[in-house]
Amino acid sequence: MKRLLTAALVLSLSLSLFAGCGSKDTGTSGSTDTGSGTEQPAGGSGLAIGIVLPTKEEPRWVQDEARFKAALEGTGYSAEILFSQGDSAREKQNVETLIAKGIKVLIITPHDGGAAAAAVEAAKEEGITVISYDRLVTNTDAVDYYITFNSVSVGEAQGQYLVDQLESGSTGNNLYLYAGAATDNNAFLFFEGAWNVLQPKIADGTFVVKNSTKAVELKDKATLTREEMGQIIEQVTTDWKPEVAKSKSESHITAAPPQGKTYILAPNDGTSRAIYDQFAKESGIEIFITGQDAEVPSIQYVIDGKQSMTVLKDVRDLVLGAIQTATDVLEGKEVETNGLYDNGKVEVKAKDIKVITVTQDNVQDTIIGSGYYEASEFTGL
Repeated sequence: MKRLLTAALVLSLSLSLFAGCGSKDTGTSGSTDTGSGTEQPAGGSGLAIGIVLPTKEEPRWVQDEARFKAALEGTGYSAEILFSQGDSAREKQNVETLIAKGIKVLIITPHDGGAAAAAVEAAKEEGITVISYDRLVTNTDAVDYYITFNSVSVGEAQGQYLVDQLESGSTGNNLYLYAGAATDNNAFLFFEGAWNVLQPKIADGTFVVKNSTKAVELKDKATLTREEMGQIIEQVTTDWKPEVAKSKSESHITAAPPQGKTYILAPNDGTSRAIYDQFAKESGIEIFITGQDAEVPSIQYVIDGKQSMTVLKDVRDLVLGAIQTATDVLEGKEVETNGLYDNGKVEVKAKDIKVITVTQDNVQDTIIGSGYYEASEFTGL
């Protein structure tokens, strides 16, 4: 009996020690990859920067993860990157996890701009500087800075490309409108920019919108309210998901079959490829379709003459802008900004980064020549 009691005690102690030495539980907060920055300089300690990205399901955010890690090299600051996997509750948990670890600066790309307000307010209450990255957190005064490409100018570039492809004097050209997620403030800004350029051509009959009764109803309004934009976006949203874009375009083709030259406002590259693939099944049409983000598959589509254009938002510059802002805050330096964005509660100071239109004619210079991608990643150059 003594031997049995002794063995039980040893086993109990061993299990206790094992539990104490085990790996740290990361809960349900997504990826917990740590940035490769070194320890903070004298005067700083612990984790300096927390970064929350929306999902690993889109190539863009996986690429940003690597770019953030590269940008942190040599700064002297440490960072942790978490993914929210398209879940606002997980996003809030990620922020709470980073707050508990003592971050001084939060960089966040919200899944849902409005829903993220509670998360950033919790950070702000702890004295943490909040930087909205690429997408704006809305309806809160807890956002200090916004690092973005000018989203209105992205939409304007898309709309202008479609207008530039029109035959002079032509009328009745088929136009199909698509938009991003109604929960994403950027989707409204992109659409606002596109509407700025397309609306005069819709109003005078050059374009005929085929897939949105609300856009037709509002075609004579040069400036739309947010509610009016929301009504159009609700009809044509892709939710930023290629599978939604595929399904929606299939139904639109059935309801309003394309003919001749067909013009398509697609909000980003993933949805653009999905929409193009459906329209390309129709015979006797010529497709002009937009995109943005310069994803590798879409650059290949541009080279192949499928996707007509993409808007290059050089994310390297965006990431550097976010990290520079964070380090300036940490070092007590003045943060340089060049814009203001109304988030529904306050005007947020912003850094606007320039965008570039990429087509088959300039893809060699803008993508390969700039070093954004290697030529070896593509065929047909």
